[in-house]
Amino acid sequence: MIRAACWAGTCVAAFACTHLAGADLRIGIVGLDTSHVVAFTEMLNDAHNPQHVRGARVVAAYRGGSPDMPLSANRIEGFTAELRNRFHVRIVNDIPTLCSLVDAVLIESVDGRVHPEQAHQVLEAHKPVFIDKPLALSLAAAEEIAKAGSATGTPWFTASSLRFQPEFQSLRTDAKLGAILGVEAFGPAPFEPGNPGLFWYGIHLVEMLYAAMGPGCESVTLYETPACDLVVGKWRDGRIATVRGLRTGKADYGLMVLGDRQSRFVPVVDESYVHLVRRIVGFFETGRPPVPNAESLEVIAFLEAAERSRALNGKTVKLTGNSE
Repeated sequence: MIRAACWAGTCVAAFACTHLAGADLRIGIVGLDTSHVVAFTEMLNDAHNPQHVRGARVVAAYRGGSPDMPLSANRIEGFTAELRNRFHVRIVNDIPTLCSLVDAVLIESVDGRVHPEQAHQVLEAHKPVFIDKPLALSLAAAEEIAKAGSATGTPWFTASSLRFQPEFQSLRTDAKLGAILGVEAFGPAPFEPGNPGLFWYGIHLVEMLYAAMGPGCESVTLYETPACDLVVGKWRDGRIATVRGLRTGKADYGLMVLGDRQSRFVPVVDESYVHLVRRIVGFFETGRPPVPNAESLEVIAFLEAAERSRALNGKTVKLTGNSE
């Protein structure tokens, strides 16, 4: 049968293929060039794993890969073999075949350049899709994914795993902290030529920032040194937040949260993917993204504006892309 879910005010088909009530959802993976594919499959398929997430199983995968990106090309064979041999996942030759075998899809390709084209194929097959970070490498490309989701009535969701760390989930409603006046997010931000600037690892820091601040940023300014990037974001309500992306020294993840009643340092003590995987399965079951699509698009707008500010030697850039 086809199960329907309410998404963005309309009734959409959450599963476009036969799915028996009570059975595990059949998950397909696109892109076998990241350690996420093994970690996620282990949590979903291995009932003896202490972090086992019930309700879904990875049953098929498409290799994908980016030949011009060593971090993709040099790892794809190993991860493909592990999924095939250890978890007995069926490896297929193209995305349409994958979609014909599954109820929902994880786009895990490590290279954000390929996400829009892959997402279009999945959305056109009416399969709910989680797109691992980054959603895309430009706001225009991200908006095309959103348009495809709307046109096909198919829900999509994207997020960094760090957004769902338990220590971040109650910050906006913590009475002891009070109203959040500002946040500093920090962590590693190495460069990857194929995925420029903060789009590579810096997106984790921006996702953490938005988990605490919420949407509403209107402009950003990026200051760059060999050691780090410092991005200052100004919100429409007058609040200011910063992202410090580190390229030297010990680069732990964390937030400094400034509330009107209390200030608090919030480190990331456990970088486990299990919190994200639980949200992904819940999304596939309901069709409701745990992060609003509009906020996910604003994250990409924030990153794009930061890269424009870098190119303009630290000028302030509005999220619309216009320099102030």
